[in-house]
Amino acid sequence: MENNWKIYTKTGDKGETSLIGGTRVPKYHERIEAYGTLDELNSFVGYLRDQLTDEHQREVLLRVQENLFTAESLLATDPGKELSRVLPRLTEGDVLELEDEMDAMNLHLPALSSFILPGGHKLVSLCHVCRTICRRGERCVIKLAVDTEVDEILIKYINRLSDYLFVLARDVAYGHEIPDMPWKPDVLRK
Repeated sequence: MENNWKIYTKTGDKGETSLIGGTRVPKYHERIEAYGTLDELNSFVGYLRDQLTDEHQREVLLRVQENLFTAESLLATDPGKELSRVLPRLTEGDVLELEDEMDAMNLHLPALSSFILPGGHKLVSLCHVCRTICRRGERCVIKLAVDTEVDEILIKYINRLSDYLFVLARDVAYGHEIPDMPWKPDVLRK
């Protein structure tokens, strides 16, 4: 079977793109920035998933990637247009899954007594890269929500996801027998 579908459309050559619903917006639009940042996060989560050997962590991150695609599609939709198809939605269950995963990891992790520095192992660092991109995505989504309606569960999910990525970084470090690296501000070192 021949594939004649082309990835390029040439419709964005003048700096605009289409939202789901057909509205054209500049590529620097806050909506594009929000879902573009989540797309960047999704790519890094995929890279992290490919590096992990723990099958359960890989399965959770695959669901995270699916949920990020859902979030991206919701953000890419023109809120003023009636759609001819139903888009997937995030649910409270998606948020609860992340909370349950964090609770399970925290059962064996040492208590935190200070801020910790990212690093100690390439996988730990990669978890923190994902976490910080997620936080940037959250800021973009919240900025978008100032001027337009954004599903509250989407904001909640992205917030919880950054928390999950932080705990995952600690869990990965723990699994590699790497202790947390506490931040020691100058005032405490003198």
